[in-house]
Amino acid sequence: MFDLSGKTAVVIGGSGVLGAAICRGLAAAGAAVAVVARTEPRVAALAESLRATGAQALGVPADTLDRTELERAAGRIYDQFGRVDILVNGAGGNRPAATVGVGQSFFDLPLEALQAAFNLNCLGAMLAAQVFGRGMADCGAGAILNLSSMAAARPLTRVVAYGAAKAALENFTRWLATYMALEYSPCIRVNAVAPGFFLGEQNRDLLIERETGQLTARGQQIIAHTPLRRFGEPDDLIGAVIWLVSDAARFVTGVVVPVDGGFSAFSGV
Repeated sequence: MFDLSGKTAVVIGGSGVLGAAICRGLAAAGAAVAVVARTEPRVAALAESLRATGAQALGVPADTLDRTELERAAGRIYDQFGRVDILVNGAGGNRPAATVGVGQSFFDLPLEALQAAFNLNCLGAMLAAQVFGRGMADCGAGAILNLSSMAAARPLTRVVAYGAAKAALENFTRWLATYMALEYSPCIRVNAVAPGFFLGEQNRDLLIERETGQLTARGQQIIAHTPLRRFGEPDDLIGAVIWLVSDAARFVTGVVVPVDGGFSAFSGV
């Protein structure tokens, strides 16, 4: 039931830390993988590394907030593989200027930064679902998976626009699951995973002191509220992703699965 042989998966934001792990996991499960992200050398290098393992892979540069680029990418992917069965919306991230912190009050956050964070984490997934979901609607089958965050359900103190965008993304996930099943086919499913605290390029310095390798005060708070007592590793996402996009979850749609080491279950007392 977990075998993805014969299926084509598109991973938006596929060259990031979590996106790349998802690409490798999908390829290992048998899927042909199209890696889509803004930076062409990175998507090309990841696609080449996947092909070196014997997988079918294509690297396609595109900005998830540019409908024209997404449609151009879709054309290349359909030309190469003939179909798209799985869409993973993994593009996301915060903007420093949209973050409340020392010397930066919520009341002074610039509109441009708030819009950039919100658009990247919510609107981008909507655009990709429009572009790649149309083919699923036409053929009556497919799986869409969005990457949410703990910030959606448990508002974090600093990332106001990011958290709001991820909460909106979860609402959109449930809406699209219902829409696709009722309007087009019950064989089209839409779900999300909500990663807990994973070490990545954007947050490493917030959680780990570069000089000592010790946890920062914020890192200590997070570990203290994570029952499994560690940060997530990229490969920790793969099992949930494969389950949700495979036939193993054929009766699962409109859900958000936390992959968080128990963070969302712990009250702190």
